[in-house]
Order: sequence, then structure tokens, then C-alpha cells
Amino acid sequence: MVDLEPYPEAKAVLEENAEVTYLPPDHGVLVDAIADYDAYFGHIHVRVDRPVIERGTRLKAIATPTTGMDHIDLDAARERGIEVVCIKTEHDLLDTFTATAELAWGLLIACVREIPAAHRQASAGHWDRDLFTGRQLSGKTLGILGYGRLGKMVAEYGKAFRMRVLACDVKDFGAPGVARVSFDTLMRESDVISLHLHLTPETTGIISREAFGTMRRGVVIINTSRGALIDEGAFLEALESGKVSAAGLDMIHGEWNEHIEEHPLVGYAATYRNLVITPHIGGSTYETNRDARLFTARKLMRYLKSLT
Repeated sequence: MVDLEPYPEAKAVLEENAEVTYLPPDHGVLVDAIADYDAYFGHIHVRVDRPVIERGTRLKAIATPTTGMDHIDLDAARERGIEVVCIKTEHDLLDTFTATAELAWGLLIACVREIPAAHRQASAGHWDRDLFTGRQLSGKTLGILGYGRLGKMVAEYGKAFRMRVLACDVKDFGAPGVARVSFDTLMRESDVISLHLHLTPETTGIISREAFGTMRRGVVIINTSRGALIDEGAFLEALESGKVSAAGLDMIHGEWNEHIEEHPLVGYAATYRNLVITPHIGGSTYETNRDARLFTARKLMRYLKSLT
């Protein structure tokens, strides 16, 4: 179950309305225990896959305090008539959440100024500024793939840093200082590409080998959306060749696997300094965690009460 100990308001909502058991965030534990429960309030790093859902014979609802739901087998839940409670369409709530956009910009600064590597050198007593001659963002072109809630925030950060801002989205939009362009144009003209797409069958692998081929040499890639948006094999080749000069990732495909240290991108980041990885912390600030958990707890309780 998701950790609610630091968020007593959300914990109280559940405990005042239901008998609550707290389980460690472990897939095996969940498979063994799920048959005893009517609802599950999930942890994003524990997959609610078909084996879990098929064993949840009493299960009526799965709750996740997230917008992304690729950790849940939605088809299996639908087949069983299990409600998936999330915050994906809760726009009034989500408009107050800026944490993921802020992290995207933090990853970008970390990449272009090589902050993690510079920190490691300085903290080891090596004080050589010439090893870390970075690049400034002013005057560069920022390409935003997905001009939704987070893409719009990142566009404003780009304008504040005096960047030329391009954006690509399936929906038409008009925004001062942001040029709407095609996918191909965004790939060709951007010095920085920041991904802000939902993962769908259409967007899976959208940053393909072909897309890497059209990008400028030295492009910077930032991904705070979903790992599966990127062809990771082609991505590694682009990092190794210098086609992608640096990348900041908060997501990698397969991040739920037990032996994450064996992931090729994790291994690369441990060896080379042009890849910065964070462990899916984009939306994980105290404020967003508190508000998302409280909102989801209330939404879950309303749904369960509607069944009685």
C-alpha cells in the first residue's frame, strides 16, 4: 500500500471509513494478500498486474494518487468490473501541481551545467572549473512535445530563460511566445527536447531511431513523462555517439523491476556523466503527495459508499 504515514489527513479519511491494513510495497506480498480486500490504495512502484487482479476476488476498486496508470493492468481491471480511481482528469487539483515541471527544469540545468559530475569532483577535493565548461540556455531553442498542463509550465520557464520555444501537440493552441510546429520540425530545430506526453499506444516509442536521426547533433533530451516514450536502444546509441549530448530522465521503462541496477540506462549513467537519472521523483514533493493522497482517499471512499 502507498505510504500514508507522513500524510495524516489522508490516513484519517481511510481509517474513519474503512478497516485498513498497511502492506509493504512488494508485488509478492500483494499477490498473496489481495484476496482479502475490497479496495487497494496502490503504490506506484508495485505493479497491479493480471495475477494480482485475478486473485482479488473481492476487489471493487484500485486507487492510485497519480495521473499515470501504466503500473495497473487496466484491461484486466475493466474485465473484472473493477473501478480504477486516479487523479488523471482532476484538472482543478492538477493545476496546483508544479513539481514535475520544476524537476524537468532542474534536470535540464543539471545536464547543461554538468552539476552532478561537478559536485562529485568538488566533494572529492578536485577543484578544476575547466573540466565543466557548460552551455547557457539563453538563445537556444526549446522544443516541448506535448503542450498540456506540464508542457505549458515548462514553456514559461523557457521564456524566462530567454529561449525560443516550440511546441507540438495534437490539439490546436495559441500562446504568446510559443510557436506551434509539427513533430518533424520540433525534432529538427530543437536544442532541447522536453517530453510531456501521456503514454498511449500512439505515443509508445515516439522518440524512435528515426526521430533521433532527424535531431540536431548535441541535442539535450529531458523526460519526466514515461520511459516507454523513448526507444531506449536507439537512445543509448545516440548518447554514446554524441548525437544526444546529455539527457535527464525521471523515468525509464521497466523501473518497477526488482534488479533496476541491471537496466542498461542505469549502467550507462553509472559510467558516463552525460546522463542524469532520478528515481521517478517528479511529482514527489510533500505538497503534491499530501494533496494527491488526500484527494484520492476521499474519492475512493465516495466510490465505495456509492456501492452500498
